[in-house]
Amino acid sequence: MNLLNPALPPQTVRAQKLKAVVLDWAGTTVDFGSLAPARTLQKLFARHEIHLTGAEVRRDMGLPKKEHIRQILAIPRLSEAWRTLRGHIPTPSDLDELYEAFIPLQLSCLTGYSALIPGVAESVRRIRERGLKIGSTTGYTRAMLDLLLESSAKAGYAPDCSVALEDVGAGRPSPFMLYENAIRLQVYPLSAIAKVGDTPADIEEALNAGAWAIGVAGTGNGIGMAHDEFQALSAGDQHSRLSQSRKELERAGAHYVIDSLAKLEAVLDDIDSRLG
Repeated sequence: MNLLNPALPPQTVRAQKLKAVVLDWAGTTVDFGSLAPARTLQKLFARHEIHLTGAEVRRDMGLPKKEHIRQILAIPRLSEAWRTLRGHIPTPSDLDELYEAFIPLQLSCLTGYSALIPGVAESVRRIRERGLKIGSTTGYTRAMLDLLLESSAKAGYAPDCSVALEDVGAGRPSPFMLYENAIRLQVYPLSAIAKVGDTPADIEEALNAGAWAIGVAGTGNGIGMAHDEFQALSAGDQHSRLSQSRKELERAGAHYVIDSLAKLEAVLDDIDSRLG
């Protein structure tokens, strides 16, 4: 067999401008500070007399929830605490037990953390006025996502499609939820899609799919507190949290980092200019 063309497979279609924006949920569009998953995980482990610090519970935020619990159990301090309490290091059956307990715990409180982040409804309206389609991905399960969809629709936000890991068989950082968004929205190539999220897992998902990766530093996991709590901080403390959050998303490889979805339009303009 002769190799007739040594070049890599070419793109037959080149993106000239953006066609879609895919948004994360907790910390990006709803639940300022991404409180629901963090507090639920802390409550889950507290039932086993293990108290997670904010850093421990937020380190792997954005991953599918079962994988997130697995990563928490792998933290040396917590693995040792589990061994002390249970007489053995965490096992797959322990993980299953924790995840099964997590699901109803999260479902029971999720609507209490489903409020749109300030400015999101207006930002979504402006995205649509640009002629862009809107998709979404999440670390939540389908049942949890359906609760958010119902609540958000009442508040005026309803993406054109919303994909959970059960829909594709794998969550972040794999690109498959983004691929499914592209299929349902009928958008290609992937460089015509901008993925927006507040965690390194969101950024990795975008990069693995070949989409633009936009980090949101000022409303989600990197802030880690409610909107009114953040506003009550001194200007110096606000700046410190924002700076640390931005650096984390930059280290993950984000093409752009913004403070909130309200700042997205300038980035979309710049991407269109680069593509054009």
